[in-house]
Parts: sequence; structure tokens; C-alpha cells
Amino acid sequence: MGFMGDRSTLLETGRFVRSGVESGSKAEKGAQTVNAQTALTDADFADEAFAEADVASDAELEARHRVAADKGDPGAMSVLGALLLRRGDLAGAEPYLRGATAEGDRAAANNLGVLLHQRGYPDEAAGWWRVAAVAGSAPAAHALGRHYRERGDEPAAEYWMRQAAESGHALGAYGLADLLEHRGDKGVERWFRAAAEQGHREAAYRLARHLRKGDPVEAEQWYWQAAARGHRRAALHLGALLEARGELKEAGRWYLTSAKQGEARAACALGFLLRDAGDEESAAAWWRRAAEDGDGNAANALGALHAARGETQTAEKWYRVAMDAGDHNGAYNLALLCAAQERTAQAEQWYRRAAYAGHREAANALAILLLQGGDAEGAEPWFSKAAEAGSVDAAFNLGILFASRDEDRTALKWYERAASAGHTDAALQVGIALVRDGEERAAERHLRCAAGGGSAEAAFRLAALLESLAPPPEPVALGEPVGGAARTESEEWYERAAEQGHRRAQVRVGMLAAARGDLAAAARWYREAAEAGSRNGAFNLGLLLAREGNEPEAALWWTRAAVAGHGRAALRLGLLAARQGDLNEGQKWCVRAMELGPAEVSERAARLRDALAEELSA
Repeated sequence: MGFMGDRSTLLETGRFVRSGVESGSKAEKGAQTVNAQTALTDADFADEAFAEADVASDAELEARHRVAADKGDPGAMSVLGALLLRRGDLAGAEPYLRGATAEGDRAAANNLGVLLHQRGYPDEAAGWWRVAAVAGSAPAAHALGRHYRERGDEPAAEYWMRQAAESGHALGAYGLADLLEHRGDKGVERWFRAAAEQGHREAAYRLARHLRKGDPVEAEQWYWQAAARGHRRAALHLGALLEARGELKEAGRWYLTSAKQGEARAACALGFLLRDAGDEESAAAWWRRAAEDGDGNAANALGALHAARGETQTAEKWYRVAMDAGDHNGAYNLALLCAAQERTAQAEQWYRRAAYAGHREAANALAILLLQGGDAEGAEPWFSKAAEAGSVDAAFNLGILFASRDEDRTALKWYERAASAGHTDAALQVGIALVRDGEERAAERHLRCAAGGGSAEAAFRLAALLESLAPPPEPVALGEPVGGAARTESEEWYERAAEQGHRRAQVRVGMLAAARGDLAAAARWYREAAEAGSRNGAFNLGLLLAREGNEPEAALWWTRAAVAGHGRAALRLGLLAARQGDLNEGQKWCVRAMELGPAEVSERAARLRDALAEELSA
């Protein structure tokens, strides 16, 4: 299902009962300063494992609050416990959080729930989240809603998600919209909009999809918002809208953005724009890149390009690549190529293959060829029943055709027919559809088929599904090292996808390695993802390098991530420049971080920029 990940919100302020600490005390003021940050609960940000804490700042805060916390100051205990929790020191954090919770600190109750959830005590965690949520904590209400949804209690999940959403919590709004959409209830658009207006890029994309028929103008605005925040499918759709309107330069810019993020369809579309502009060599380069990523339309375009130049052998090679990718136009054009060379028997073979794949022009051409050969009886069915011929590729391509018309039920029927015959891409599409519909166990079977057939995307999705379905881990016994459990099946599928070059899987494997304390393995996977263009991989690699004292190389990777649109990387660069005394450079990166977000990053960057401006003017 498409709801939040397995992390819960950290560092949120407020008290749920009166205590002896005055609201104006230094401890509580410190809590308000620090507790404005949140942990990464949004799926869009979930692979930024180390994105929140500045090491130097946390050390100063810890030193400042430890003395007061050890003397029993509840505000200091709450802040110190949160800092230790964020650092992964669960044993150190727990007594401080429990002490602050006993004194009525709402933030501590929420963070205690996080700690218990991480330790594998979800029910006890839910109890503390309930305490905090009843006291008015929107993050705790959101965490509690996720807890109930993961257990299948959708009424309870909706209640708490709604509490969070109505309090203005972006992730709560997104989670509520996702839940309502999953059930087919009303109110989806309202809550997607509430999350999108706070910068949630997946919510912006899904809101655009809801609006694209009824209000295409507003839909385009939300596609733009999501694309500007790095959503590659939104960039693809935005490019298509702009191209249809004739704004080709702007369309090309968004296609390029999406293609660089790994969207093969965008690379293919960019190739067509370049060809129409007269730049065939650049078009061929992008088509080749898309074709190598499995885009049959791009392979078919390459074949047509070489055929127009008279390079028939090369054209045939690319048409065959198109067919292997499931593009029925490849078989159709290969048949045309054979027919032009009077290779009639081969032409019939390729027309027939394209016709079985649902290519109406090929079916018509095959019928004509059969008629020319005197087989009228054989020609007639092809005029009316091409899609029913029984080809595995035809079934898959019909699924694509009906999906493109938003006839999802019919598309799924054809995908299932192709998948049952062993079509890897069809099995993947069936799995995606079943996950979307909440039928996780049925989806698992199809994703296993596709992943076993070599699909990296299917392996990644299977891993994510298995992770979401896994029971809570066994409680860690006292004295046992954290992270010593055996690898799960989901980790194995993540690693298989990562080994096939799947960048999101590489980042996820790196995160899992880091959680086990294997920083060398984490760095290796982050580096592979970063070198393939993953900005999250670049950011996390920079954090590991910085922890090892290699700030110069860390800055190089943060720069790459920031240039690619990673707000936290830009903030890191601003902090680094400020610490090194380069105030102008620090201001530049702060402005960039403010532009990129998310909200808490923009706020921190704005404060740092203002501080640097004061320093410069002093």
C-alpha cells in the first residue's frame, strides 16, 4: 500500500499535563528551538537516513542540556532524550524520555513511542502515541494512524490520520488522502491538496492526476510543483502537456530533467523533440539510452532513423530490440523492411507477430498480404480480431493500450493473461496494480515472478512490499547488540535490485547497512547510487565522509546533490561554508536550501542566512 514508511515523527514540542517547570524556563526554550525539526516519515524523504542532525549543533545541545537533565529538569530530559534517540542511542535516550514523560512532556511521550516502535514494541509505542495525540500532538496522531493502518484497522487509522490532518500536519493529510483513495471514499482531493500546499511532492503529483480531466490548468500547476521538487513522472507529464501546447523548449527542459532521473519514456520523448529540431545525432543518443532501459518505442525510432539512411542491417537490429521490449511497432516496421526487399515470407511472419500484439495497422497489412496470396478465409479474422489472436506480447500491449485509456480493469485482465504465460513486464504491472488495490499477497506472487525473471524494478517493489508486510521484529534481549539479527528476505531482494543498478534500491541497502553499523558497506552502496545520479545517495555518502573527517570530499558530494535539487545538501554546504568563514558562500547555499526545501530545511536555512547577513554587516 502507498502509505508512509516505518519511521515516526521525532522532536515535537508541547506538554500534556502541568508540571513544575515554568513555560519560560531555559530548558523549555531550548526544547522549542530544537524540537522544531522532524524525522523523515515521508516516503519521498525516507531514504535520507542522516538528513536531520548537524553533528556540531547536537553536541552543543547535548552538553547544554545534560547537566539540567541529570538534575531532573523535564524540559532538558525531553530535549536530551530526543537528541540521543535521533543519534540512535536508544538505551541512552529511554530513561530521559521516560522521565520527561512522567512529568507530562508531550514531546517526550511521542518520542518514547518512536523509541519503543524501533525496539519492536509497537503496542506499547501506540499507547504513548495515544497519550501524546490526545494531548494535541499531530505527529503522534499521524504515527498512531499509521500504526492502525498497518494492522488493518482502517476506521481507527482514519480517525487518527484525520486528527493529524485537521491539525495541519502534512504527512497526516497525505496519509488520510491515501487511505481514502484506497477505499474509494470522498475527500481525497481535499487532503492531497492540503499536503501538497505544504510541499509534499507525491501529494502534488497525485493531486494533479485527480485534477487532470476536470481542471487541466490547475493540474498542470501541481505537476509543475511536483516536478520542481524532483518527481520524475511529474516532470514527464509536464513535458507532455507543454509539448501538446507547442511550448517545445520548455517541454524539452522537463523531459531532460526526467530523463536524467532515469525515466526512459522521457528520454524517448526528448529524442523525438531533438529529431524534429533537426538534431538527429543527439536524438539517436537519447533513444539509445531509453532503448537500453527497455523503451521499445525508442528502439523503434532508432530503427526508423537507420532505415531512412539505407542502413538496413542496423535498422533491423533496432527493430528486433523494439520487439524484445514489447513494442509491436518494431515487428510492424521490420515487416515493412522485409516487404520492401521482397522477402514476403518473412514479412508475413513479422506482420503476424505485430498483429498478435494488437497492432491494428499490422493486422490490416497482414490481412491484405493474405488476401494477395488468395487466403481470404485467413484474412477476415485479422480485420476484426487481431487483439484476440493469442500472442503473449499482444496481451501485454493490450494492457498498455487499455491502461492508456484509463480502463484499468480491462488492462489488468490482459496483463494477467500475459503474466500467466511468463511475461516479466506484465507480471510487474499486475503486481503494481494489486498493491495499489491493497491485495498485497496476490501482488507478492506476481512481483516474485517478475523479479525472478530479472526485473530490477520488480525486485525493488517486492522488497518494499515484503518489508511492509513483515511482522514486528522480535524484541532485542538485554545485552544483545542492536542490529545483530539475520538478514530478512526483503533485504535480499533490495540487494538483488541494487546489484542490477537500481538506484533507489542501492540507497535503501546503504541505509540498512548503516543501521547495522556496517558503514563501509553503506558507503559503497551510497557511492554506487551517487555515481549513477542519485542525489540521496550523494547526500548520504557526504554525511558518512563528514563523520570520518573527510569534509572536502563530503562537500563535493553535497554539491552534486544540491545542484540536483537536494535541499538538505544545500543547507549542509551553507553550514560548512559558515564554519570555514566563507560567509558569502554560506549565504548562497542557504538561499538554495530555502528554494529547495522541505519546509523545516527552508526555515533553518533562512535563520542561518539571516545570521550570516548580520555577521557580514557587523
